[in-house]
Amino acid sequence: MKKLIPLALILITFYPVCSILLSACSDNENCSLEGRQMVNCTFKTRNSNNTAFVNDTLDSLTVTAIGTDSIIINRQQSVHKISLPLRYTNDSTILIFHYTRYLRDTVIFSHTNTPYFLSMECGYEMRQALKGVYVSPSQMMDSLSVTNTQATTNESTENIVFYMY
Repeated sequence: MKKLIPLALILITFYPVCSILLSACSDNENCSLEGRQMVNCTFKTRNSNNTAFVNDTLDSLTVTAIGTDSIIINRQQSVHKISLPLRYTNDSTILIFHYTRYLRDTVIFSHTNTPYFLSMECGYEMRQALKGVYVSPSQMMDSLSVTNTQATTNESTENIVFYMY
């Protein structure tokens, strides 16, 4: 009986420690740490001298996705930068930029979707790269420039610059 008490104490002490160590091996990655990769866009316009481009701020912007009932940005005020998701299931994403009730642009993003294996716990993530961006004839957008084709979780990375009238 005297030998059972120290054995019980050892089991009571080491069982929780062993279970924590064993479970920590399977949960060492935080799968949601990175977040979803997005395309980061900025808006620019010509300065008053018409010699260079400067940051532009839109009064209001709503962005919706064609083919879904999704509202990606809902009446955001004073917009200079936005982050936009791309569809995983298609190789193109069509978004409508609503500036006012009647002023809007349709933007088509052509992209590749490449599954990338992270780990057994996290599974796959989708890596996306832009192939091209097209804007319907517009009253608000003059042109655009793709500065980085790879969608990213880093908000400071600029993918597209929209040049506004």
